[in-house]
Amino acid sequence: MQRLYDFLRRHPTWVDGFWAFVLLGISGIGLVATAEGDGRDPGVVAVPVAVGLSLVVALRRRAPEKMLVFAGVIGFVQLVFDVRTMPANFAMLVIIYTAAAVGAKWASRFALVGGLCAAPLSTMRWPMENTDAFHNVLYATFQMVPFVLAWVLGDSIRTRRAYLAQLEERADRLEREREAQSKVAVAAERARIARELHDVVAHNVSVMVVQADGAAYVLDAAPDQARKALETISGTGRQALAEMRRLLGVLRTGEPEESGEYVPQPDVEQLDELIEQVRTAGLPVDYKVEGTPRPLPSGVELTAYRIVQEALTNTRKHGGENAGASVRLVYFDDGLGLLVEDDGKGAPHELYEDGGADGSGHGLIGMRERVGMVGGTLDAGPRPGGGFRISALLPLKPAH
Repeated sequence: MQRLYDFLRRHPTWVDGFWAFVLLGISGIGLVATAEGDGRDPGVVAVPVAVGLSLVVALRRRAPEKMLVFAGVIGFVQLVFDVRTMPANFAMLVIIYTAAAVGAKWASRFALVGGLCAAPLSTMRWPMENTDAFHNVLYATFQMVPFVLAWVLGDSIRTRRAYLAQLEERADRLEREREAQSKVAVAAERARIARELHDVVAHNVSVMVVQADGAAYVLDAAPDQARKALETISGTGRQALAEMRRLLGVLRTGEPEESGEYVPQPDVEQLDELIEQVRTAGLPVDYKVEGTPRPLPSGVELTAYRIVQEALTNTRKHGGENAGASVRLVYFDDGLGLLVEDDGKGAPHELYEDGGADGSGHGLIGMRERVGMVGGTLDAGPRPGGGFRISALLPLKPAH
């Protein structure tokens, strides 16, 4: 059944042709009944008129403007050759509706004017017998109603289609704008990550340079100190190479060259200070550390700090009044776990579903970019009991 419906939607002319054939058959039966019952010859022109009006129905959607003009010509022929109204004249209502719904503006106006004139002209040409002028005018007025209703229905369909088309266009435009904003957010966050990782690597290289200068200075006088300096250089160099591998995966374009000293970026040890600042700003935060704290790669510590910072910022923006948050930092053997939860009202569903909860859908995009840089995983969404939850697992080994 669905296939038949889809076929008929793809071939509307076939449907119109079927109803045109039915209308022609009914008109033919009516002409024969009129000739036999009243003994009145409908005239030779009646048959072409019936065929023409049936053709109007068959081709109304293929050429609405032409069929409207053709129907007007047929109506004029009926008036001139005294061909009374017949069932085929129902095509007048059909073409008026079609012109108002899908025709050009001039065709819609022409259909309205023609519909308003059709009934009075018909009453003047074939007035009711044994009635006065008042009843004829009243009869003509009632006959105008179907034509007006056909035009109003068609114009309403046109307005509804235009409104739906406008809604679809607006939805497409908003979707394109959202995609563009997401791409801009990703590019900006990648540039920021690249800049921060670059600072981390530059700091490590600075340490290596200082240690190398010290080793060269005490190489002859204190070989043990020189050996320790070389070991420090080796460890720092490996860490810098690990950070550089992550840096190679980031596209950094259009960033101005920076000068001056490079300083280390925030790490997990500075979370206490960050959380204290948030508490001072009015957001209660419960902070706990599980496992054995130990030094981690700079990229992992920086990512953990930024995730907590962004999550608490989102809680302040979207949590509402009397919201509270909790932060859990868990040291595993092979990674670092983060869990940030709040009991606020949470972010709108469409924001976290599209990738963010910062008011533009960019907050979680940045988090996912950061976590992806270190080969970790991120899960974010509403809590069953209300509020929002962000959990992340950051592996200690760099992603390849």
